[in-house]
Amino acid sequence: MEGVDYLGDERKKAEFDVEAMKIVWAGSPQNFQLSDRISKLVDNDPVFRKDNRAMLPRKELFKNSLRKAAYARKRIIELRLSEEEASKLWFYVDEISYTTLHREMFIPAIKGQATDEQQQKWLPLAYKMQIIGCYAQTELGHGSDVKGLETTSTFDPRTDEFVLHSPTLTSSKWWPGGLGKVSTHAIVYARLVLDGKDHGVHGFIVQLRSLEDHKPLPGITIGDIGMKFGNGGFNTTDNGVLRLDHVRIPRDHMLMRISQVTREGMYKQSDVPRQLVYGTLVYMRKGIVVEASCYLSRAVCIATRYSAVRRQFGSQNGGPETQVIDYKTQQNRLFPLLASAYAFRFVGEWLEWLYADVMTRLQANDFSTLPESHACTAGLKSITTSVTADGIEQCRKLCGGHGYLCSSGLPELFAVYIPNCTFEGDNIVLLLQVARFLMKTVSQLGNGKQPVGTISYMGRIEHLMQCRCNVQRVEDWLKFSQVLEAFEARAARMSVSVARNLSKFTNSEEGFAELSADLVEAAVAHCQLIVVSKFIEKVQRDDIGGEGVKRQLELLCGIYCLSLVHKHRGDFLSTGYLTPDQAALANHQLRSLYTKVRPNAVGLVDAFNYSDHYLSSILGRYDGNVYPKLYEAAWKDPFNESDVPDGYEEYVRPLLKQQLHTSRL
Repeated sequence: MEGVDYLGDERKKAEFDVEAMKIVWAGSPQNFQLSDRISKLVDNDPVFRKDNRAMLPRKELFKNSLRKAAYARKRIIELRLSEEEASKLWFYVDEISYTTLHREMFIPAIKGQATDEQQQKWLPLAYKMQIIGCYAQTELGHGSDVKGLETTSTFDPRTDEFVLHSPTLTSSKWWPGGLGKVSTHAIVYARLVLDGKDHGVHGFIVQLRSLEDHKPLPGITIGDIGMKFGNGGFNTTDNGVLRLDHVRIPRDHMLMRISQVTREGMYKQSDVPRQLVYGTLVYMRKGIVVEASCYLSRAVCIATRYSAVRRQFGSQNGGPETQVIDYKTQQNRLFPLLASAYAFRFVGEWLEWLYADVMTRLQANDFSTLPESHACTAGLKSITTSVTADGIEQCRKLCGGHGYLCSSGLPELFAVYIPNCTFEGDNIVLLLQVARFLMKTVSQLGNGKQPVGTISYMGRIEHLMQCRCNVQRVEDWLKFSQVLEAFEARAARMSVSVARNLSKFTNSEEGFAELSADLVEAAVAHCQLIVVSKFIEKVQRDDIGGEGVKRQLELLCGIYCLSLVHKHRGDFLSTGYLTPDQAALANHQLRSLYTKVRPNAVGLVDAFNYSDHYLSSILGRYDGNVYPKLYEAAWKDPFNESDVPDGYEEYVRPLLKQQLHTSRL
């Protein structure tokens, strides 16, 4: 039946103002109104239809994404959308295309690394899309190790040009989105060679294709790298391969904001600090953390609604079976992910503030907080994307067999999301960077320099190494000060313990390699502490309005923290902060928090304000009308257009006839 809300009873159970929570999730009433308006604009436009993506062959899928991108651009111009509105439009169109890297990497790199003069030349062309750019850094043989890139850019003083070259097969640029078929230009990262001397990796703007007929220019071999994981997903875009055979570009096509090459071939640094490049990294990683909360919340929304619709077992005297969401095993897997979606949202909000603070300081040549900000964003990028990738897959399992259908929306969501664990820094490599920063911080603790920002807890190292948990009753675990101390003590003790073990090695690099698994664990403890502390700060703010909203956030914060205490109880016990009895009390408190959140679960995912079009999931439909829609969707599959399949006459019929023939013998 159309128009019936099968989740209506669930929605009546909510003990808080869902509309007010929508504003908390959006960040402000203005953000909420903007998102809501643009979301409806996309929902109501048939050109942005996406429910057929999983059924399209690759070439059609790609052409379809070109059509949507061109149409989106046209609508942005017609409606005179601001930059913020346009970026929301792309968000709700929800399709990876060549425009993604053009907007999110090519343009920011020019803004961050080009001189004012170069920006005046290239940015207007890029903004109007008179040129289409991509970001060619990763190579077939090198990704995270940027210093190991092999592409070369050799200056020729006779012609005032750089000669870009791929000297080996492994130096082929590999993976950039938009490169394979569409981009006209790329920022190519290559080793700068002057008079035989290697000056390290720099960025160069290279034209790839003719602006007349789109054919590759001389010396350029370019193509698509092939099908990627999953249906739809990243197959809507043209991740590419690029080989350069002594391609010449003018000297002023090197991005020269930070370092320059003169007409005479001299290398010099400008007075613009190199650290500004880190500002771009902080910006990129902040965006990835915010995006993690979006993807995880989508998966959680689908799994929560479907868990309330689905009934299995537990029928008494022919009555209805039990809603799957009422099983503790389901809650134990689902509710920590619901809490994590909110946690990542709030840490993402805080990163917006951090980025603004870093940029203000950089402009004033204050680099004091940069190492800490850099480590913090690297670590948060790593843990939020790992949890989200695993969380989407967990949500698929929480939906049982139907989660495996493309129409559940979860397989494509997973396929689109998982590259986040690798790009913009491999997650393990990033955690090792955080660990280096932690080891340096521990080594400097005696010298009177006070640790700042997310590392300031290290300034209370004596207390944190000595203190013991005071929890005596279950409800003691509801005190946020107690929870925070537990995470601080765990992080501090794990860092100090690894630092002590490192000091036993005569060669510190050897020690770092040998203890890398322990270092990663210490980095995770530190990063989880950051998320915990920012969630607690958010919950304790006075400006959270709406009936019952703060109470729900407290419950979710409790679930987030205590589920981590339970999951990592080995850390808390082995560092001596907790006793086994206290860990058991934490788990007991966690179970009671699940019970309290249960009536509010559907309301808490409604607060994400995702439309059915954006979610693109039959299992996650707002009205809960799942089974008739699954049945309907099956018949829409092109495979069902005929009763007798292609190939029956050639392969199935002869087999059947032969079987009939032999059975008569």
